[in-house]
Amino acid sequence: MQLSHSIKMMGTIIDILIESDTPEKHINDVCHLLTIYKNRFSANDADSELMVINNSSGIDPVSVHPDLFELTQLGKTHSLTHPGNLNIAIGPLVQSWRIGFFDANVPNPKKIQNALALSNPNNIILNPDKKSIFLSQKGMKIDLGALAKGYIADKVMDYLKSEKVTSAMINLGGNVLVYGDNPKQENGIWRIGIQNPKTTRGNNIGILSLKNKSVVTSGIYERHLRIGHKDYHHIFDRKTGYPIETDMASLTIVSDLSVDCEIWTTKLFGLPIIQALTTIQNTPNIEGILITKDNRLAITSGLKSHFQMLR
Repeated sequence: MQLSHSIKMMGTIIDILIESDTPEKHINDVCHLLTIYKNRFSANDADSELMVINNSSGIDPVSVHPDLFELTQLGKTHSLTHPGNLNIAIGPLVQSWRIGFFDANVPNPKKIQNALALSNPNNIILNPDKKSIFLSQKGMKIDLGALAKGYIADKVMDYLKSEKVTSAMINLGGNVLVYGDNPKQENGIWRIGIQNPKTTRGNNIGILSLKNKSVVTSGIYERHLRIGHKDYHHIFDRKTGYPIETDMASLTIVSDLSVDCEIWTTKLFGLPIIQALTTIQNTPNIEGILITKDNRLAITSGLKSHFQMLR
């Protein structure tokens, strides 16, 4: 039996499709897990486990759930590798702009500089023995928004695999992870649309045909703040504190794990086009599709046979 379900959570619509002997039970379990993870990783909910760390910045270390420690440790590791635009310590900057929320604004330059001064990932102090996290500067804030959805998708899919489901798909607002055969296709292939960055959500520039993979896209088209004739998107340059200036319109990464897709879309978005493509080609277990603002499309060799352009 197969069952699909949609739920609004984490600021997006989450779609779930499960084929199993007891799909209703599995849908309910997944929704319960999603609630747990939202309450663990959210940088916008005042009562989340992550916010306990942020509220204790410059005061005390906080012992945390192993999942939260693991994701923070992974995020810090990749935040310290170069080149790359991933920085989980960028919370003060994200909260200064608030793009995607009703109170979004353009901060004054002094506020941006103050936020950048609090955004050094080296100042996230991790104690593996105690599973504790300490933000050594008062006012620091971790933001796991660039990683959490991928990590959550992987955790949910691990649960479903342990339950021996036949197949499953979870789509966290464009972050897609599929497992097993697609029950809606005779050949079992999952067909995943790649958004056309020039149009509204749901208008695809092409289709990827895959099995047992995750597909994640970062783009400048999702969340915006428009002030007069100036448009600000939500992906920030960790050096300047302003929305990143780039020729990229979107970057899609395909990998086995959704969290790996999240890591690499964030690290590589905004880098020079050739550098980003070369890095993808030279990194094992990831493939990519890059679309530029002037409608050029580049696709890595491992995906070419799986991608179909739409006219």
